Amino acid sequence: MGQNSSLTIVVATVLLMSMVGSAYSGNFFNEFDLTWGDHRGKIFNGGNMLSLSLDRVSGSGFKSKKEYLFGRIDMQLKLVAGNSAGTVTAYYKLSSQGATHDEIDFEFLGNETGKPYVLHTNVFAQGKGNREQQFYLWFDPTKNFHTYSIVWRPQHIIFLVDNLPIRVFNNAEKLGAPFPKSQPMRIYSSLWNADDWATRGGLVKTDWSKAPFTAYYRGFNAAACTVSSGCDPKFKRSFGDGKLQVANELNAYGRRRLRWVQKYFMIYNYCSDLKRFPRGFPPECKKSRV
Repeated sequence: MGQNSSLTIVVATVLLMSMVGSAYSGNFFNEFDLTWGDHRGKIFNGGNMLSLSLDRVSGSGFKSKKEYLFGRIDMQLKLVAGNSAGTVTAYYKLSSQGATHDEIDFEFLGNETGKPYVLHTNVFAQGKGNREQQFYLWFDPTKNFHTYSIVWRPQHIIFLVDNLPIRVFNNAEKLGAPFPKSQPMRIYSSLWNADDWATRGGLVKTDWSKAPFTAYYRGFNAAACTVSSGCDPKFKRSFGDGKLQVANELNAYGRRRLRWVQKYFMIYNYCSDLKRFPRGFPPECKKSRV
């Protein structure tokens, strides 16, 4: 069997697994505030759905009512369909505030019709970012809802798509690299115009004749520790035996899936960008292998 056939079978298997997921019931009225964009952000279907829209006048956004410090956060998204070039759907911006803020990013960079979205990930610690990894997805994220998750622990941050790990950012403080572990963060999400850089470095501009552009959210779930109410019992139980839970989060199967994603779908990794770091890679890159 050829390599392309094997890849097709793996993709089909992963897509099938992604369809067998839990339906979460976090209510957007209770968990989030619409923060900008006037009527362009909407919560509907009894609080079970949220949409953000972008037109020539403005984008829109929301933020969580709670601040989180460690946990697992899941959200299902269906991205802007058709010609989404120039648009950015920024989800998670799990972020604190200030010049030395921490931040964990999932961002989706739009593209021309028929061309794939770019999933952009980044981690900021003590105000310093520039830790980008970018991926194509193995499915069309505009056709159906898919689950995007972050597991944030003192040991590591794991980015997941449909429960499939795509990136692990390990705590490398012993090597001199800062790690986000002391600043509580809110969830921020927005849909905005970034056609000066988002698509092919700004070469492709937003086609406003296609506006409004709309992204949809559902299925929010947080098994996490919050500033207001402490730790969710599910997360607290697992956090009690940290080494065991970390091993379960990224077991042998998870590491194989991670290597599969990074081999076939990663399109940029700052830890291999020699032009950007001619004098040597950042210290955390030594702990990036799995």
